[in-house]
Amino acid sequence: METVAAYLMVTFLAGMAAVLMRLPALIGFLAAGFILNAMAVEQLPLLDEAADLGVTLLLFGVGLKFDVRSLLAREVWLTASIHMIVFTVMAGGGLALIGLLSVGLLADLDLATCALLGFALSFSSTVFVLKTLEEHSDARSFYGRIAIGILIFQDIAAVAFLTVGKGSVPSPWALLLIALIPGAIVVRRIWDMVPHGEMQTVFGIMIALVPGYLAFESVHIKGDLGALAVGVLLAGHRSASELGLAALGLLPLKVVGFVWLLYWQKLRRRTAVLGGLVLGNYSEFGLIVVAIGAEAGMVDDQWLVAMSVAVAGSFVLSSVLNRANRYALNSARERMSPHPPDKVHPHERPIEVGDARAVVLGMGPVGRAAYRELRDGYGIPVLGVESDAARVQSLKQQLFHVVDADATDTDFWDRLQLTGRIEIAVLAMPLHATNLEVLRKLRDSDFNGVVATVVQYEDQQSEMHELGVDAAVQVYQGVGVTLAERAAEAVSERN
Repeated sequence: METVAAYLMVTFLAGMAAVLMRLPALIGFLAAGFILNAMAVEQLPLLDEAADLGVTLLLFGVGLKFDVRSLLAREVWLTASIHMIVFTVMAGGGLALIGLLSVGLLADLDLATCALLGFALSFSSTVFVLKTLEEHSDARSFYGRIAIGILIFQDIAAVAFLTVGKGSVPSPWALLLIALIPGAIVVRRIWDMVPHGEMQTVFGIMIALVPGYLAFESVHIKGDLGALAVGVLLAGHRSASELGLAALGLLPLKVVGFVWLLYWQKLRRRTAVLGGLVLGNYSEFGLIVVAIGAEAGMVDDQWLVAMSVAVAGSFVLSSVLNRANRYALNSARERMSPHPPDKVHPHERPIEVGDARAVVLGMGPVGRAAYRELRDGYGIPVLGVESDAARVQSLKQQLFHVVDADATDTDFWDRLQLTGRIEIAVLAMPLHATNLEVLRKLRDSDFNGVVATVVQYEDQQSEMHELGVDAAVQVYQGVGVTLAERAAEAVSERN
């Protein structure tokens, strides 16, 4: 029990220290691992298994949120493949050149070792990127979807390397994994019958581990890939040291590479810069690659420690850069010319509002209710704005006038051709911080119409009124009013 207490105390204190320094708690947790190791604290039983379980469930969750068609988009597979090849060559070459200076571990590196290290450094951290995207509510934005697609492409490449590196050839029985495709249909139907709450959680873990992890491991394929694959098949379900210093010096090259490749494919400057920044870190998969290389005798065991320092340092730098992304965006605006409107990526071309007189930003349950009330109750033409592509397609099939866009995107307001017609803007996104950010963007666009927003708490309601919002309604307050109206209507009908 003393060991458990030590783990919890160090982890909590390190996490709080990171938060106080305006860094993600994840960085503090990583630092806690270094501290506990330096303190020679006894390793907890089943710690490795718990770590493997965490990664497996993370990849399963990524798969659930991922549209496999996104992986086939040119801006995903072409960017990921070119960047991986070019960065591996340039990083490996850079380390080889530094090795000529005979500095510590970098002395007398052979080309095979440099290539392995360059390959390991080419990966971006799935955990860190997802946490960063969630923190900014950008997981379903356009640049967020591109970043996740690139991560999955990298994960597939990593799993392929690990399979070859361990010398384990997939079993002929691996062909039977094709049965997972029709099997997913059956699983979806069973999932529909699972009650909400704890049973949903247990069911999800079981699916990730049994047909996912264990099925793939049994045919000598990395189980993590199985969890990811099963998640993708079920996606859409309604319920889903010297090297350290050298590697950190290569981070700008990694960021610039992603930015240039995305910009080259006609994505806007903001999308290219944010995509490059969020992917500008080193991955836990890189540690695994180096570990495999150490087992095979390709690199010295000391490289594992050096690589750990590089990964941890990249998390800190990437966190700082992503928090200061406005400076990078301003710099990009000055140094990168915009694409002609007719040449820009189709997803990022100007948005026409048509005859709409109201715009609803965020088409979740609250946004849809506001849309219907404005359209059906008051006869006002409405435009809905939503960053979830799957939800946009579903709403269009229901005859909603809605566009796939990110309202927190600075350039969104340039793309949105706001005219004097727009009289009402409804901020219906689930996070208060996101609504605040969109409100600032709305004010910066010189919009002078009526602004209404949804909030959760009274202090948020007061804050919105102080910022000049015309109407701020608490979610539960609105539900209560509607519930009372419906009850009164039901009584009238009975009488």
